[in-house]
Amino acid sequence: MLKINTKEQYCEIVDEFADLVYRVAFQYFLNKYDAEDVVQDVFEKLLTNKEKSFTDKAHVKAWLVRITINRCLDIKKSARVQNEVALDDHDIAVNDEMQELAEVIKLLDETDRNIIFLYYYEGYTIKEIAKMLNEKQNTVNSRLTRARKKLRKILQEEEAI
Repeated sequence: MLKINTKEQYCEIVDEFADLVYRVAFQYFLNKYDAEDVVQDVFEKLLTNKEKSFTDKAHVKAWLVRITINRCLDIKKSARVQNEVALDDHDIAVNDEMQELAEVIKLLDETDRNIIFLYYYEGYTIKEIAKMLNEKQNTVNSRLTRARKKLRKILQEEEAI
């Protein structure tokens, strides 16, 4: 069992998973400000949830992703976001090779974008994604297949231009 009781343990978890939490949150909002707020909220929840114990680091990672998704959904439901306009649009990818694909991924709807991100960028299996999103495996698999087809179609249309 892994319990996060000390400052050092907490800092180690933050160092290891902060980028992951940020990337998941960014997929929901497509702006760094809301994503940064979510990162802060998620790690605050981890810090205040002293009774939570984990089986291993993979369990910590899955818990953080699930909490991040839940927090993003809560914020999206709130009236605050419904009345906000993003100040800027930051890129998902870091290197130039992935920039074009990242721009195309931004064109997908939120659910497709998140499944693509979790599957390809974070390396989760369909079973793990289904558990995180509280969906059936077949549903996630179908959405992943549809998202791939949408991406393929968009990329083929861009090549034809």
